[in-house]
Amino acid sequence: MAKKLAGTMKLQIPAGAANPSPPVGPALGQRGINIMEFCKAFNAKTQELENGAPCPTVITYYQDKSFTMDIKTPPASYYLKKAAGLKPVGKRNRPRGAEAPGREVVASVTAKQVREIAEAKMKDLTANDVEAAMQIIMGSARSMGIEVKG
Repeated sequence: MAKKLAGTMKLQIPAGAANPSPPVGPALGQRGINIMEFCKAFNAKTQELENGAPCPTVITYYQDKSFTMDIKTPPASYYLKKAAGLKPVGKRNRPRGAEAPGREVVASVTAKQVREIAEAKMKDLTANDVEAAMQIIMGSARSMGIEVKG
């Protein structure tokens, strides 16, 4: 007999850094999910990713308190900021794109770097081939104020 679905939730958790503190602990605890079991499973699944890379995660939980998780690749903006070498700024000390994208260019990336990002993100994108995935990544770069050269 199939498990009875209780719900789904989406969290963005740094790779290898899931712990019971907020925002992970309270979000899981109020739904009756074993927090430590989730943290151990998440950290084990994300150990091959770069430590601290934000991982969008879809958690499906069932009435018997069990759960499954679908861990996606980090957002394109994360890869683009890293490839462009943007330095952390602001209150939260995070790298940022342009304040006026389209009129302001804050950094640039090469077509080769865009291809590498597209290949890394391929499983999460709706593109049929790498060329279409590159167009999606270039659109993200353009909206961040990052110029694509070559």
